[in-house]
Formats: sequence, C-alpha cells, structure tokens
Amino acid sequence: MSDAEHTAAPADSAQPVDAVAPPAAPDPAAVAGRAPRASWARLSNPFAVGFSLTLGGLVAILLGMAISNLSTVIIYVVFALFAALGLDPLVRLLERRNISRPWGIVTVYGGFAVLLVGVLWLIIPTVVSQIAQFIRDVPDMVSDFQSSDVFAWLQSHFGDIASTLLDQVQTFLSDPSNIAAIGGGVVQVGVTIGTTISGLIIILVLSLYFLASLPTMKHAFTRLAPARNRPTVSSLTDQITNSIGGYLGGMVVLASCNAVLTLILYLVMGLPFPVLMAVTAFCITLIPLVGSVLFWAVGSLVALFSSPVAALVFAIAYLVYMQLEAYVLTPKVMNRTISVPGSLVVIGALVGGTLLGLLGALVAIPVTASILLIIKQVVIPKQDAKV
Repeated sequence: MSDAEHTAAPADSAQPVDAVAPPAAPDPAAVAGRAPRASWARLSNPFAVGFSLTLGGLVAILLGMAISNLSTVIIYVVFALFAALGLDPLVRLLERRNISRPWGIVTVYGGFAVLLVGVLWLIIPTVVSQIAQFIRDVPDMVSDFQSSDVFAWLQSHFGDIASTLLDQVQTFLSDPSNIAAIGGGVVQVGVTIGTTISGLIIILVLSLYFLASLPTMKHAFTRLAPARNRPTVSSLTDQITNSIGGYLGGMVVLASCNAVLTLILYLVMGLPFPVLMAVTAFCITLIPLVGSVLFWAVGSLVALFSSPVAALVFAIAYLVYMQLEAYVLTPKVMNRTISVPGSLVVIGALVGGTLLGLLGALVAIPVTASILLIIKQVVIPKQDAKV
C-alpha cells in the first residue's frame, strides 16, 4: 500500500462536521404525556383537591345568595330597561321631526307624566268609591243571586252545598279585614303599597337614565365585539331593541282596547263598577296569551252577580272580541315589530312565567324573538358557509 493510500484512508473514514445528524425533536404527544399535572389536581395531594373544590362550591353558593338577595333590584332594572325601550320609538319619532334627543325625552316623559297623573286623578277616586260600594252591595248582590234561576238550578243539583258556599263568600267579602288578611294583615298591606310606590318611582327614574343613555349603551355593547363583526352586532342590536319597543307599545295598545271595550259594555248593559273593571281589564290583559282569557272569566263572574242575562251577553260579546283581537288586531299591531311562531310564543310564555312569574311572561316573547333573530342572521349563515 502506498503512502498516498495510507494518508487518504483516515480522510475517507473521518466524517465531516456538517454531516452529523441533529438530535431528534421531542414528540409533542410524549411531552404532553410527561407534563406534570397541576399541584391541586394530584391525587397525592388530597387536601389541596378538597380545599379547592370546597372553595369553589362556597363561591358558587355565595354568588347564588347574592343574586337571590338582589332579585328585587334586578327586577327593577329589567322593568326600567323595558320601559326605556318602549318609550324610545316615541323619542326617535320626535328626533325625525328635528327635535333633539334631550328635548324629545323631556317631551315624552312630560306627556307621560301628565297622562298618568290625569288618569290616576280620574280613576283612583272612582275606583276607591266603587270598591267601597262593592263591599256594601255584596249582601244585596247575593240576595238577588239567590232569587235567580241560576241559583235555583245550582241548589236543585247540589243541594245545601250551594247555599253554604254562597254564605261563606258573602261573609268573606263583607269583611274588609279578610281581604287585608290575604296580604298578611293591615300593616303588611301598607308596607306592600309603600314598597310598590317606591318601586315604581325607582323604575321611572332608572328608565329615564336608560332612555337618555340608550345610544351610548348600544355603542358600548357593539364595541365589545371584534371590529370585523361590529356592523352585524350593531344591526342586530338595533333590530332587537326596536322589536322590543314595538312589542311593548303593542301590548299597551291592545290592553287599552280591552279596557275601552269593557268600559263600554259595562256602561251599556248597566253593570256595576264599570271604571273599576276597565282598570282591571287593562292590568290583566297586559299578561301575554292568558290575560284576555283571565279577564273574560273575571268580568263574566262579576256581571253574573248583577244579572245572569247580562253576564251571558258580556261573555259572548267579549268572546267575539277575543277572536277579533287574536286574528285581526294582534297581527296588525305585532307583525310589524315582532315575528314569532305561535308554538314558540306559547312555550316561551310558559317557561318565562314559570321561572320569573309576571316579569318572565312579559319578557318571554321579545327574548324568544331576539334568539330567533340571532339564529337566523348569525348561526344559519355560518352553517351555510361551511361546505
């Protein structure tokens, strides 16, 4: 072997520095598998696990207690917000007449205050006097009812049960203390009235603040979304607030129609307490779905004590109006502002009424409409874009 071959051999056998393979990258799955768990989740540390779980449970309980204690405040806020949304269309109408928003709010609230004071000034004395008259006239109404053919039919079929039940009703209604006892006594009734008045004042003040700052609130809510989604969020917010405002205005219009019809029917047929029953009709028919049916039963029952024939006429006339309201008035008033399938209206009202009572029944339909609007304009387009 030559010297050249001896000198070349080590050179051939030696590997260049660049040819050395780099160390293999660690497998992410292996690294994830070897990642140490948090100290509180280790089974070897049961005290930390128990402490963390107990602390989380206590925080949840305290949060639930706080929400429960603040339920009255939350109800005030929701009612005030809905009142502001209901008055906002009137303010925007004045803005389109070249009236600034502050002056529009002053005009709307001033007109609303004058209307409310005038209605209360006219109605409260009449309602109070008619309630007192109702209590005084209970014995005569019961006597007239006992001499009617309806009572004779009831007594012939049910015997002494009808007479005993009627005597108990007369005894109960003739004593105002029984009515007060339903509310927990005279003191509790006074406290309830005071709380209701203070709550109404709080709702009015809050609704004024909400109405004044409604554009700012909607703008701030829109800015919480990413910049690319803000036009969609702004459009949805405007549509939802407009539909809620229109819905509340429509409910007031329909309740007013019920009150006017009741007043006319009671005056024409000579039934007692027309103003009282008109106010009752307005309050009860504000309840979605079942309000008209409830007042139909109440109005017919009160008319029955005066005259069975008049009660039958009132029941038929109001039943006809209910059909007219369901198929003509409600679609004309509501379809421009809110569109919800009938089945979802019933389901939403039942769920809302079960969870939150009257407040839930009032807000169920606009909330359902808002959810449907979000599904139609956000969820469905995203699903359609997935191919």
